Amino acid sequence: MTVSEILKKVRRIELKSKGLSSMEFSGSFKTNFKGRGMSFSEVRAYQYGDDVRNIDWNVTARTGDPHVKVFEEEREQTFMLLIDISASSFFGASAQNKNEYIAELAATIAFSAISNNDKVGIIFFSDKIEKYYAPAKGKTQIMRIIRELVQIKPKSKGTDIKLALKYLTQLVRKRCTAFLISDFYDQNYVNALKVASSRHDLIGIHIFDTRETSLPNIGLLPIEDAETGQLKWIDSSSEKVRKLFESDFLEKQKRFLDAFHGLGADTIELNTSHAFESELRLFFKERSTF
Repeated sequence: MTVSEILKKVRRIELKSKGLSSMEFSGSFKTNFKGRGMSFSEVRAYQYGDDVRNIDWNVTARTGDPHVKVFEEEREQTFMLLIDISASSFFGASAQNKNEYIAELAATIAFSAISNNDKVGIIFFSDKIEKYYAPAKGKTQIMRIIRELVQIKPKSKGTDIKLALKYLTQLVRKRCTAFLISDFYDQNYVNALKVASSRHDLIGIHIFDTRETSLPNIGLLPIEDAETGQLKWIDSSSEKVRKLFESDFLEKQKRFLDAFHGLGADTIELNTSHAFESELRLFFKERSTF
């Protein structure tokens, strides 16, 4: 891809994601992601009407006069995007491959967060941590993220979700809202997910292509594993083969849902053949009822 093509793509994604976030999703971040907890501000003498539950018993005992802890609402929130850029994320039989679809989705989420004056950071991963941008505010950050989404080339092909989750846990100490966006071609991430979800508001977004859900009945087909490079021929005219292919996808889907829902974490499933806007809207609507 030439520099000119990259700039055009960056601009197209910027305009689309910025438009979507301002029209539909920006306000939803205020109502759906209430990570604005209460942080300690100061201790002062008790006044009539203060909540007795906020009495600081240590200071009260030391001074002999009742004192209360004063808290203030944390206005600023941090969002983290954990983006899978393994080789399988570049697959696509639809108009867009998964990587292009992820770029638009991630940019829309980032624009929505930054328009609310929140910070956004990003972790690109394969079976290695490919790149990290610390959480920051403003248009400079959003454009940096979009450029990387468009042009980043992974050094490795595999997928290691637990590595990305451990990196998040170690790096981001303060509670954040984290979107883990992947096709989830991985299995051994449940323990890391458990630790990360106990510290952060974690949302899993499963991206898949229609051709990954079922096989067309068109005879012999060469199938290459994007992450291992292994090539094999399969007979798609065999009903047994088609059923095995479908059941493999359903098993992966169930593993993803069970892992997140078992920990009380939210999920979104997105087929690249369909626009993500309606699914995001539905997610916000359902989340706001809890």
